[in-house]
Amino acid sequence: MVRVFVYGTLKKGQPNYPHMINGVHGASQFHGRGLTVEKYPLVIAGKYNIPYLLNNPGKGHRVTGEIYFVDDQMLQFLDEFEGCPNMYQRTPLKIEVLEWENKNSTSEGTSANKNILECYVYSTTTYQPEWIHLPYYDNYDSFGKHNLMYVLRESRE
Repeated sequence: MVRVFVYGTLKKGQPNYPHMINGVHGASQFHGRGLTVEKYPLVIAGKYNIPYLLNNPGKGHRVTGEIYFVDDQMLQFLDEFEGCPNMYQRTPLKIEVLEWENKNSTSEGTSANKNILECYVYSTTTYQPEWIHLPYYDNYDSFGKHNLMYVLRESRE
């Protein structure tokens, strides 16, 4: 099992969350909520209003998301789902744990420094240059005030 930090449509309550829990694609366990240690630009881009974490550390905001433990089968599914390595790249980032789901999660793999751990994150270096000028978000919600609702794959033309 490896740790994955999700910040977009795979979070609870978001359009692609069912992929994280239906078991068909492998196993995943929610372990808590986290925040990127560094700032990153989180933008909503393209005609389908897809959230992208631009791999440009130091710009933007510390981004909130959810920490999951996933098995190899789920990791392979997520790689395919996220278009890795062309659209997104799976990279290890330092995540500060904001809240654990249960007490058993607290000690596994954290540093002594404020519950910091390393998780895989799907971010991108292959983005359009103009995306760096889009509004930055610290917390993605497909149904947020931005009025940029995510378009599900099955609804795309």
